[in-house]
Amino acid sequence: MDLFNFQRRATTVVHVGAIDMGADNPIRVQSMTTTNTNDTDACVAQTEEIIKAGGELVRLTTQGTKEAENLQPINARLRAEGYDTPLVADVHFNPNVADVAARFAEKVRVNPGNYVDPARRFIKQEYTDEEYAQELKKIEDRFVPFLRICKENHTAVRIGVNHGSLSDRIRNRYGDTPAGIVESCMEFLRICKREDFNDVVISVKASNTVIMVQSVRMLVAAMDKEDMHYPLHLGVTEAGEGEDGRIKSAVGIGALLADGIGDTIRVSLSEEPAAEIPVARHLVDYIGSHAGHLVIPGTASKDFDWLHPQRRKTRAVAGIGGSNVPVVIASKSREQTSTVVDTGQQPADYLYVGSQLPEKPVDGQKYLVDYDTYLALQNAQSPLVTEGRLAPVFPTDAIPFIGMTKAEVKFLVLKFGAPTEEYQACLRLHPEVVVVCVSNHQNRLGDQRALVHELMNAGLFNPVVFAQMYRHSKAEKSDFQLEAAADMGALMIDGLTDGLWLLNDGDIPQETIVDTAFGILQAARLRVSKTEYISCPGCGRTLYDLRETIAKIREATKDMKGLKIGIMGCIVNGPGEMADADYGYVGAGVNKVSLYRGQVCVEKNIPQEVAVEHLLALIREGEERPTPTLPKGGRTSE
Repeated sequence: MDLFNFQRRATTVVHVGAIDMGADNPIRVQSMTTTNTNDTDACVAQTEEIIKAGGELVRLTTQGTKEAENLQPINARLRAEGYDTPLVADVHFNPNVADVAARFAEKVRVNPGNYVDPARRFIKQEYTDEEYAQELKKIEDRFVPFLRICKENHTAVRIGVNHGSLSDRIRNRYGDTPAGIVESCMEFLRICKREDFNDVVISVKASNTVIMVQSVRMLVAAMDKEDMHYPLHLGVTEAGEGEDGRIKSAVGIGALLADGIGDTIRVSLSEEPAAEIPVARHLVDYIGSHAGHLVIPGTASKDFDWLHPQRRKTRAVAGIGGSNVPVVIASKSREQTSTVVDTGQQPADYLYVGSQLPEKPVDGQKYLVDYDTYLALQNAQSPLVTEGRLAPVFPTDAIPFIGMTKAEVKFLVLKFGAPTEEYQACLRLHPEVVVVCVSNHQNRLGDQRALVHELMNAGLFNPVVFAQMYRHSKAEKSDFQLEAAADMGALMIDGLTDGLWLLNDGDIPQETIVDTAFGILQAARLRVSKTEYISCPGCGRTLYDLRETIAKIREATKDMKGLKIGIMGCIVNGPGEMADADYGYVGAGVNKVSLYRGQVCVEKNIPQEVAVEHLLALIREGEERPTPTLPKGGRTSE
């Protein structure tokens, strides 16, 4: 794995109807219908909307044999109307349905968590090695006939593992871990390899971006070890909607695409399916622009483990680095007067004001000023300078910023390729200096990674803030958010991030920029600043008004900081993905909902009309409960 130079992972070619994926083929973008698969007209209409938006594959839920059989007229109608876009049948719980769907769809998705293993019930059961082997034999006995049907019909297969629907068998042996996700997938891939079935695509997904990225990295390593090179489908499950859903998806998908991993993607948003396509396309095109860049001569640190990354060890400097959550730095916009300092829903930790200090500094606000201004303030013995220490001797090609705080934090702007002897001597002499890592390289991720690995190899423990610079207008706000989240994805998952500073040469409001920075950190589970909604996009299995419900819940809980609320269309991934949520709202039938506290169902089959009120009552009840005392070293969540 080359951490610094972009190159797509080498994979085999998979044929899916009229298109190929993997190897040198374009990264395909896709979506999934939300219509009832028995409704031919509705499915055809929505599929056409997805195709016209740029979708290259369309998936439909097939919860029963009737739905699987209705793929035939849907497929026939689309072909008659001139569309050759492959259809993908989505199968859960019933392998017999997969057998039928394989005759009428170009690809069938099966879920190892419920293909033969029973639906997850969170039961505890120990398996002997012999009993475990018997369970694997059951899978093989059922899966091989399905593969033969697929061969006969030239149907591709997606082995789609979801963190939220790992079987109890896997969970009892491996836990809800990336290792369990990987093994659940490998069990099926080994059968494919033995049967010489090669039209296989793989996905391993989670709503937690950290688990999702680590699982895919570990799966790639496991496949390489067993000489497997199947293409990968990327996605963050239950990402949500709006800006939060886009940012979360870009963090997870972007982190992997930037390392050359991924042959097809779906951005799962709780919105109209066609709305997912432009988001996916922009991510693919943006990361694809890294190809052909100038070589980055970085050297990986021996202390870094790409498969099991840990946060880089740094010396804390006035709340930056060490065990502190990453900080957010903002820049005073051109429109702001010298007395305006607050930005976004949550104020940034530091505000860069250039050479113009606020006329009336705000208590608690930390400021960054240019070096010349800092020296002038020192000479004038300004009351804002509270300590008289000498400034460090900065390298001549670096731009220093000085933090006007009681600790007098100093920020040194560096990029990979700076004279190492000069800047490293400065950092050794001044452990209180925070590095601001910048890059204008075509492959920004590789370039910024290279600098931090250079610091690690030199034994330097100064905190690192990543400054990411863009040029977007208000109309391109979504592009700005996607690009910033994608650029930061791997840097955060790798454990290299002590702070984030987003800059934009355009008219995007500073409040939006700061809120985006906090949103990116939350998407990577580094810093919680607001309620998180883990919501699925819905599909033909959803039997209540999902989007209206999400809007109601968001409005009622928008001021609740730090909560995770799961809003699921059905039971497929509901309780599993909500292992990471405080409360859950899960479709249970036609206009019926069940409520969860964590993984425990506390109310079943509530009418949709009153379910949101019941959820809010459950949350209020939880807020009134005393916080449980954890044993030493314990923790409540990630």
